[in-house]
Amino acid sequence: MAELELRLAETDEERQWLEALWQKEWGGTTMITRGRSTALADVQAVIAYSGGEPVGAVTWRMDEQDAELMSLNALREGQGIGGALLARAEQEVKAMGTTRLYLITTNDNLHALAFYQKRGYRLVRLFPGAVDAARRLKPTIPVIGHHGIPLRDELELAKAW
Repeated sequence: MAELELRLAETDEERQWLEALWQKEWGGTTMITRGRSTALADVQAVIAYSGGEPVGAVTWRMDEQDAELMSLNALREGQGIGGALLARAEQEVKAMGTTRLYLITTNDNLHALAFYQKRGYRLVRLFPGAVDAARRLKPTIPVIGHHGIPLRDELELAKAW
C-alpha cells in the first residue's frame, strides 16, 4: 500500500466524495443517533488518501464540550486506515478543547464494538429500542443487521482524556 495521507475535507470535490460514500455506506446523507438527525453538511471530516485516491473517511460533530464520531469508513480493511483515521479525529477534537469523543453504534455491529474497545473506548450507555425509533426518521435502516442479528438498540462508547 502507498503511504497514507490524511487531510481535512475542505473542497467541494471532497464533500461530493463524502456524500457518495455516505449514500453507499449509510443509506443517505443524514445520520440518526439518539433520536437526533445530523446532516453531512454539519460534520467535520478527514479523508484518507493512498496513491492520491480516497480510501476512507472519518466524520464528527461538536456537541457542547464533547464530539460525536458520526462515521468511520475504511475502504480497504486490515491496512490500518480505520485506526489512523480515528487517531486523527481524536487529535482534531482534542485540539478543539473537547473532554471526550463518543460514538453510537448498533447492537449488531460486533466488528465496531471490538475495534473501538481495542483503542480505549468504553461502553457507557445502552439505548434499548433506539434503532426502532430511528427507523421512523430514516426508513432505509434495515431490520436485520450484521450476522443476522435484529437491529434494535444503540450503544454509546466513549473515550475521555
